[in-house]
Amino acid sequence: MSKKSILRLLSICFLLGMVSCKSNESKETKVVKKELPAKRPNIIFMMSDDHAYQAISAYSNHLIETPNIDRIANEGIKFTNACVSNSICAPSRATILTGKHCHIHGKVDNVFPFDESQTTFPQLMQKAGYKTAMFGKLHFGNNPKGVDEFKILPGQGRYYNPIFDTNDGQITVEGYVTDIIMDMTLEWLEKNKNDDKPFMLFSMQKAPHREWLPAPRHFKEYTKKTFVEPETLFDDYEGRGTAAKTAEMNLLTHMNWAGDSKMYPEIMKELGIKDKSGWDLEAFEREVGAMNVEQRAVWDSVYRPMMEDFKTKYPTMNDTELMKWRYQRYMQDYLGCIASVDENVGRLLDYLDETGLDDNTIIIYTSDQGFYLGEHGWFDKRFVYDESFKTPLLIKWPNVITPGTTNTEMVQNLDFAQTILEAAHIVPPSDMQGESLIPLLLGNDDEWTRDAVYYHYYEYPGIHMVKRHYAIITQDYKLAHFYYDVDEWELYDRKKDPQEMKNVISDPAYADVVIKLKQELKDMRKLYGDSSQLDQEILKKYLEAKNNPDIETVPLH
Repeated sequence: MSKKSILRLLSICFLLGMVSCKSNESKETKVVKKELPAKRPNIIFMMSDDHAYQAISAYSNHLIETPNIDRIANEGIKFTNACVSNSICAPSRATILTGKHCHIHGKVDNVFPFDESQTTFPQLMQKAGYKTAMFGKLHFGNNPKGVDEFKILPGQGRYYNPIFDTNDGQITVEGYVTDIIMDMTLEWLEKNKNDDKPFMLFSMQKAPHREWLPAPRHFKEYTKKTFVEPETLFDDYEGRGTAAKTAEMNLLTHMNWAGDSKMYPEIMKELGIKDKSGWDLEAFEREVGAMNVEQRAVWDSVYRPMMEDFKTKYPTMNDTELMKWRYQRYMQDYLGCIASVDENVGRLLDYLDETGLDDNTIIIYTSDQGFYLGEHGWFDKRFVYDESFKTPLLIKWPNVITPGTTNTEMVQNLDFAQTILEAAHIVPPSDMQGESLIPLLLGNDDEWTRDAVYYHYYEYPGIHMVKRHYAIITQDYKLAHFYYDVDEWELYDRKKDPQEMKNVISDPAYADVVIKLKQELKDMRKLYGDSSQLDQEILKKYLEAKNNPDIETVPLH
């Protein structure tokens, strides 16, 4: 029996005792539960790509202020332990749509195909009478199931003058991708605002995904900013396992120069800096090369002088100075992207207020996973460590969610499908594996039953070289098993060691915790239908694909 279940049982016994003691009183105090509204709501699901929770000021304002995204938290609920089941783009999105773990829906990484036989929750909403639309980045499959109208970026898409796949073929739209996606969102709302049917609308931003290119209006402001460095920027991974020490996501040694730091290819050549990734220069050309003459002129007016200045300093810079420079370059572009995301969230919230659609519309803001912003010297995601495992989750539902609520329960992207279906009065399929967040949204927290979540990362060997691992995570602890190439266990005390600097798996003080969590992890894997045998089958198929020249195996980072 879980700790939470035991506490509930004790609470029930206590309450029964209190009732018995007061049996001679004429009145009993009753707890009034909040009920789900009878009217089916509209639902807007906003998701950005790789938006770290630490880059939202509702969580922390040490890097940037995001007043518009914060409005959702201030007028609704903020989850501080929201997380993902696999910290990588396409698998996370497939989990959100199906309400199932990756080994069930098939999209275990960015290489494996999605199981097209799986039912997605938009299909169920469409069947139940909802109007459905999706604009922006899906990342896998450009004909989303259960969607009436769509305009989807092919693959990663690009930041400037992007191409979209639509119901009627492919189009190219002039402008900046974040603005364009919100333009499409607002145009659809304006066209459908008087329809009697409720709607399910997906507004899915590409930003701030790598290679982090801001809108031209933010070039000057953000390239002049200096950002506080994380305490662990120069982490040496002492006290951690092999996986942390061998991952290839260090800002200094693994970040690209042209695509990531915006170094002009000709300056790289002058300085003798080579494209080690094989796609660095291609990424630069894909993004900067897509600009029109006016956009490129603005770009060159800001980035060219900055890179010419770097060219004069580079020959005498040591590794510490280079690391600091690369961190600032990274944050300037990454947070410049966030600025546009926040502005466009504001556009949507203002529109809903002005049209009155706000009254019966659930607004969800999240990301497909977290992201490293220099913590532990890293960029990217993939690990079960908090910066990549945790994700922002803010939900506003007028007259239902108490404004300004903060919730600490272990909720997961696995839960989104069932939550949205229940809000829409649609019975979810019995094979969905999440738990509806509706009790938490209504304030009926005692109805929440889960103490821990399950995590599984598969894409290894591959980009960033993060080893395969699965884990169980509670509010207090995190137990992970790295099972391929190594056989190592890691345990972190999430309360005493929030930066996850010390693996205490061998500490005698945690012996009982290890025994308990290993058993709970074993039970959880069985509950979700995961196993060592399945791990080996997936690994075998992955390695076969990597060794087959006819199969594209380069992940869409």
